[in-house]
Amino acid sequence: MSNQKVWFVTGASKGLGLTLVKKLLNEGYRVAATSRNLSDLNNAVDNHSEQFLPLAVNIKNEDSVQEAVEKTISTFGKIDVVVNNAGYGLLGGLEELTDQEARDNFEVNVFGSLNVIRKTLPYLREQQSGHILNISSVGGFTGGAPGGGIYCATKFAVNGFSEALHSEVKPFGIKVTIVMPGYFRTNFLSEGSLVVPKNQIAAYQNVRDTVNRHQNDMDKQQAGDPEKAAAVMIRITNESEAPLNLFLGADAYEFAQQKIALVQNELEAWKELTTSTGF
Repeated sequence: MSNQKVWFVTGASKGLGLTLVKKLLNEGYRVAATSRNLSDLNNAVDNHSEQFLPLAVNIKNEDSVQEAVEKTISTFGKIDVVVNNAGYGLLGGLEELTDQEARDNFEVNVFGSLNVIRKTLPYLREQQSGHILNISSVGGFTGGAPGGGIYCATKFAVNGFSEALHSEVKPFGIKVTIVMPGYFRTNFLSEGSLVVPKNQIAAYQNVRDTVNRHQNDMDKQQAGDPEKAAAVMIRITNESEAPLNLFLGADAYEFAQQKIALVQNELEAWKELTTSTGF
């Protein structure tokens, strides 16, 4: 079994990234996968074929990303699909989170993806083809939950620059898709994966309730099947007209509909004031 497309997937040692990489390899794709820890990545993927190129990458470092991209090109000759999957969840009230905790989340979720985009685009532009999947979240479309402010802000940023990127690279034959998953049964909500503030403020019981619900009630109970999510992501890269916005999961669909209805209702309710500001 053989497939000619070459995938470059970041954050591949766990979660959706790991499931995607395993499925790609099983289906004959060639895959360069990155993680901060090469040993963790190799143990998780457990594949020793010539299809698989494991790479240790510090996503926050441009030189590290550049080295990984060059290694992929020298090994496989090209990159067809880039998946910006590296990132982590952060749940804490805006007043509780330190400047450094907030910046760290942006450094990985936003600037790490931008590093990958900058370093892979020269190759995609030259070959006049490619598909970039930026893994966001439905939290990048609707962010009303207590404690989700900074994490959702990082994902709103991903959605924002992805929309611009879509327009910028379309003339080069490069597609961009924002993938916005709801809850999927990975280790994303597990202790050690989901980061919480070091300095918590007792008054924010609504934030604690959100954190407890995610870590204790929802972990390992998520309705979304990561195998099916990976299958959908692979499918859209084979579509001639791929979507810019791809919500994943029935819950993501419902959250998105609620946000759209809220905005639509407020637009109409306040239309007179909104449109009253012209000369």
